Amino acid sequence: MNFSLQQPLENESVKLVPLKNNDFDALYQVASDKDIWMQHPNKDRWKKEVFQLFFEGAIQSKGAFKIIDKSSNEIVGCTRFYDYQESDKSILIGYTFYATKHWGTGLNPSVKKLMMDYIFQFVNRILLHVGAGNLRSQIAVGRLGATKIAEESVAYYGEASKLNFIYEIKKEDYLSVS
Repeated sequence: MNFSLQQPLENESVKLVPLKNNDFDALYQVASDKDIWMQHPNKDRWKKEVFQLFFEGAIQSKGAFKIIDKSSNEIVGCTRFYDYQESDKSILIGYTFYATKHWGTGLNPSVKKLMMDYIFQFVNRILLHVGAGNLRSQIAVGRLGATKIAEESVAYYGEASKLNFIYEIKKEDYLSVS
């Protein structure tokens, strides 16, 4: 791998800053909202002990970011790169969540474009896991140009397997519409 999974990234509205151990309390302030997890396969992630497991997985992934709204300088969510596969030049983007006050504001497309513009310098395809019952996220990744290619049980870090849909965005398709 000749690139960093935690390259700080920034555009006009957000900063993606590598997640650190001391970010737990500030990120949990966002994640403790039950509404964030309503459609997620792990509906109790708003609980501190459950979120702690998610956070540990994020730190261990060495690809996680806190998302900072530049207008307020507040942490508004989290996302990550993970499971880079050198053999087929693919990577996953996921484990993303946002404060509910930022839903429908264009934050997700802005964050994902920032990530895709960076990572497509090094990979040919991006995959995304989306919970089978998470209609909000399925619609969001569809708007990014992702195509559903499979269904698979996925075990999130330290959690039981849950049915996820696998979406794909190919570099050539992304570049043709960017």
